[in-house]
Amino acid sequence: MGCTPVGGLTALTFVLTLEDTYRFERSRSVGAYLGLVPASDQSGDRDPQRRITKEGDEMLRKLLVGSAHYILGSFGSDSDLRRHGEKIASRGGKNSKKRAAVAVARKLCVLLHRVCVTGELYDPLYNAHRSQEREEAA
Repeated sequence: MGCTPVGGLTALTFVLTLEDTYRFERSRSVGAYLGLVPASDQSGDRDPQRRITKEGDEMLRKLLVGSAHYILGSFGSDSDLRRHGEKIASRGGKNSKKRAAVAVARKLCVLLHRVCVTGELYDPLYNAHRSQEREEAA
């Protein structure tokens, strides 16, 4: 239950890059800070799918995407992050695996921020356990 989805280098780089984790009101805004969100180019009715913005620290972004590739690869253990990425990759398309890796990296940085702020232990199957508890209660 206390295992972590990232290695020591990624965790240390995350903490040192963010410095003060409390400056982010919401954990979801960390993904935008690190450039792991799609750029927007809206014009009238058009809203084309764009690449990620690549703002923020390049090294941390690469480490997070590398961790996401490990989570989604053959050595990654079963977790909510892996299931999320597999769901996105299963949609198919030319870049589905790349898209899944970036989505898992974004979710991973949100998770790391949340763990830093709250001090909770990381549970790899947190959502799976919650849905199982709901089914038992019903």
